[in-house]
Amino acid sequence: MFGINGSELIILAVIAVIVLGPERLPEYAAQLGRFVKQLRTMAAGAKEQLREEVGDEIVDMDWRKLDPRQYDPRRIIREALMDDDDAPARMASAAGQAAAVAAAAPPAAKRTERLEPGLPAPFDPEAT
Repeated sequence: MFGINGSELIILAVIAVIVLGPERLPEYAAQLGRFVKQLRTMAAGAKEQLREEVGDEIVDMDWRKLDPRQYDPRRIIREALMDDDDAPARMASAAGQAAAVAAAAPPAAKRTERLEPGLPAPFDPEAT
């Protein structure tokens, strides 16, 4: 309950008795009870409205499947790599794609020259 243990609840009750006084405490306790009851009624109404608008499939939905904490990228990749249903076709396709990429690659770029120490770097005013 809001991270409050029993001893803290007793201390808060004693402080409430001291601050509010014994004559006003029943009035505030009744107000708190009405507020909690109204809050529960509003929550039930919101749940019913959601059920009406979305449908009954929302009740049957397994929310644990949608928990992002359960997704481990390493496990997903491992399962994808272990899936061998069409491995030979993928290997042949990958080899063909690698050959096509190597044939279409441009010739090696000319090696850039390093600046002499103390010279300023080139500046392009249109790039900034």
